[in-house]
Amino acid sequence: MENGAAPTDPAVIVAIDGPSGTGKSSTSKAVAAQLGLSYLDTGAQYRAITWWMVTNGIDTDDPRAVAAAAEKPEILSGTDPGNPTITVDGVDVAGPIRTQKVTSKVSAVSAVPEIRTRITELQRAIAGAAVTGIVVEGRDIGTTVLPDADLKIFLTASAEARAARRSGELKDADVKATQEALIKRDAADAGRKTSPLAKAGDAVEVDTTDLTLQQVIECVVTLVEEKRAAK
Repeated sequence: MENGAAPTDPAVIVAIDGPSGTGKSSTSKAVAAQLGLSYLDTGAQYRAITWWMVTNGIDTDDPRAVAAAAEKPEILSGTDPGNPTITVDGVDVAGPIRTQKVTSKVSAVSAVPEIRTRITELQRAIAGAAVTGIVVEGRDIGTTVLPDADLKIFLTASAEARAARRSGELKDADVKATQEALIKRDAADAGRKTSPLAKAGDAVEVDTTDLTLQQVIECVVTLVEEKRAAK
């Protein structure tokens, strides 16, 4: 079968959740590109609104201050898996949102209910507008954002494997420090009251610890193709 979506293929919405370092982004982008689907990195949207808060001097440790500013920034996400873009008020923030300064504050900002409401509405609108279908990756897609997604996948991996991968992405990162940060982030995301990181009851769990990225991609592509064929 040729890559991409044929005109007759039914639109399919795929939710891919899981903690950091499980290969969500790389897998989601590759699967979307291979199957001709749109792609959305929801984590980038939370990073983008966190970047805006930091840049505009909002105290990210004050939930009320964060909530009061939740509607202010304009966030636009491009859905081309080959070139996923993100801008805030017209500024390209693809690079700045990956800094440690933003990373250290994103959990606190993401936990504010008003922020989650704003971003969830944005995500649902983007998914609803995807003509051929979309791969949406994040932490609460299958449980909260798109509970009616055609296919839900939850990626997992050992903390050691995830830290090794993430420290490889972050230049000069200490693996042990990265692992501790990941575990802390997981606890914060799983413990928040609004839309915690959780596996949906009907999600397919894929443990990526001992799999190559290509193997994970092939596994997910197969699951999507089976779901599309059954529609």
